[in-house]
Amino acid sequence: MDTEAFYLINHSWAHPALDMVMAVASSWDFWWPFMVAGGLAILVFGGFRARAMLLAVGLSVGITDGVVVDSLKNMIGRPRPHEELVGARTLDLAKATPRFLAVGKPLKEEYSQPGIRPSKGNSFPSGHASNNFALAMVVALFYRRWGWLAFLPASLVAYSRIYVGSHWPVDVAVSCFLGAGIALFVVAVLEASWRKWGARWFPSWHVKHPSLLA
Repeated sequence: MDTEAFYLINHSWAHPALDMVMAVASSWDFWWPFMVAGGLAILVFGGFRARAMLLAVGLSVGITDGVVVDSLKNMIGRPRPHEELVGARTLDLAKATPRFLAVGKPLKEEYSQPGIRPSKGNSFPSGHASNNFALAMVVALFYRRWGWLAFLPASLVAYSRIYVGSHWPVDVAVSCFLGAGIALFVVAVLEASWRKWGARWFPSWHVKHPSLLA
């Protein structure tokens, strides 16, 4: 069923009008300058809750990407779809520095032939999906009224990883829950720690902000 779902997204539901959108959504090299700029803006101009959210994002994504995802990739070693299937379509932005300049160039499109490329075994879990869902969960917890909207771009990124041929659908689905769960745990620990020890460590801040989330 995983293979059928992959071909459905990667082939049957593919459309030239979506190719560039999915390639951009799937490219970390495209987005990291904007993410860094946004983080710096929050750090400089944000209030207490925004900076606490930034800390939670850093810890959640750091644990998700640097510890859990890397460890599971090495333990499980599942090949990517284009390393196993014949005719899996892979899409990527053209080479450009900085990467956002690649938007005006033709995409790199290939169709897989297993056995030609070495298998790297990096399909499970998806770092893109887990990291973006970790970020979205943190934003949703800190800004409960509108924060859930962060799951929309996170879902687009997760879907794009299947569309561009990098991950199996099951891998992406599990990775979304993995990232969201880690973020939920990290925020719960931070909130409990702040409530318990914040008054001792930062009394003046704790008086004004007895909770990180409120």
